[in-house]
Amino acid sequence: MIKVCKFGGTSMADANAMLKVKQIIESDKTRKFIVVSAPGKRNKADIKITDVLYSCYDELLKTGSCEKNFSIIRERFVKIVEDLKLNIDINAVLDQTEKEICESKSADFAASRGEYLSAIVMSSLLGYDFIDAASMIRFDSDGNLNEDYTNDKVKSKIKGHDNAVVPGFYGKDSSGNVKTFSRGGSDITGSIIARGVKADLYENWTDVSGFLVCDPRIVPEAKVIKQLTYKELRELSYMGASVLHSEAIFPVMRERIPINIKNTFKPEDAGTMIVPSEMYNPADDSVITGIAGKKNFTVIFIEKSLMNSEVGFIRKVLSVVEHFGICVEHVPSGIDTLSVVIESGQLENGVLSDIVSEIRESVNPDYVHVIENISLIATVGHGMARRSGTAAKIFTALAEKGINIRMIDQGSSELNIIIGVANSDYENCIATIYNTFIK
Repeated sequence: MIKVCKFGGTSMADANAMLKVKQIIESDKTRKFIVVSAPGKRNKADIKITDVLYSCYDELLKTGSCEKNFSIIRERFVKIVEDLKLNIDINAVLDQTEKEICESKSADFAASRGEYLSAIVMSSLLGYDFIDAASMIRFDSDGNLNEDYTNDKVKSKIKGHDNAVVPGFYGKDSSGNVKTFSRGGSDITGSIIARGVKADLYENWTDVSGFLVCDPRIVPEAKVIKQLTYKELRELSYMGASVLHSEAIFPVMRERIPINIKNTFKPEDAGTMIVPSEMYNPADDSVITGIAGKKNFTVIFIEKSLMNSEVGFIRKVLSVVEHFGICVEHVPSGIDTLSVVIESGQLENGVLSDIVSEIRESVNPDYVHVIENISLIATVGHGMARRSGTAAKIFTALAEKGINIRMIDQGSSELNIIIGVANSDYENCIATIYNTFIK
């Protein structure tokens, strides 16, 4: 049995948190390969180490030095090492790190050093080998992860190591320079290592006891999801559920490796299991798994008689949007109508007006109407496909609360139902759906 464990920023925040991590790892000898994030916030007023490192880069560009901001990094890591009573010449490591940040003049390199330093400290604390992620993880010339090459490198590099600590968040590009994933990318690193060593389980340790059915800021009593599938996770993550990076499932999905979301500060909690569809076996017979959403979308509603008989109509509309480099979220349609749903932030500075004008010229519609300040809310669950009346139950509950549905979209898999409501109805809509299905 092999487990790969990734510990997030709150788990690395200070010496006390790191000691909890050590206790967790040593309680289970199958936890062999550890991926760590940079230290996160110790309290609400604190600052994440990664943010300070980006400030180091900004300071370097302005002054030629990063001494002021790096002193914050230095103070944090010196204290951690002193509190842990480790036999590391941490000042020498920090001196070299500061020098390399100045020499590289790279935002990615600077940002990556938080994970790098965390891994050095954690490997010393555990007595595990340190393996630099830059020696294994590769990006191609377009900046995308080179998955197969990376997997081969992980296999060869980790071979011969019984236990190791790997920094998350970064690798190397095709030119040999350090390149980072997007924020939260340590989740992806953990998944990559799990795939490379053919782990039996990938444990992702954070500061919450798993995925909640919905945002606890909206429904404080929201329950933990005990089990969900890769596909359900993708739907919920894409729509705003942020416990796990949405791309982290792809490497483990290829090997059908389950993911367990766990709480470093409540390790006794079962957390959430994320599994392939064939392993899905929920304890209860729940209809829905989770609810997630995002605010601030714009809907371009287009109507034209006999639209369905006009060859290439939808393609022409989408080509206009593509011309402006805009990503489309959803395209629900009827016989004579088409709605194009776009994140509002992409339509600023006159772009919306220009798109509407070009759509009029391109397809000569009978009517174009723009609806702004729309929220999208996804109700996700495997149980929806085998239960009739789920959509009716949602719509009835929302109608009783006086919530007007502006848009409806359901995928062919029947895994989710997405509705559009006014931003002002967002929180009430999520709470209503939760209370309708979750007892």
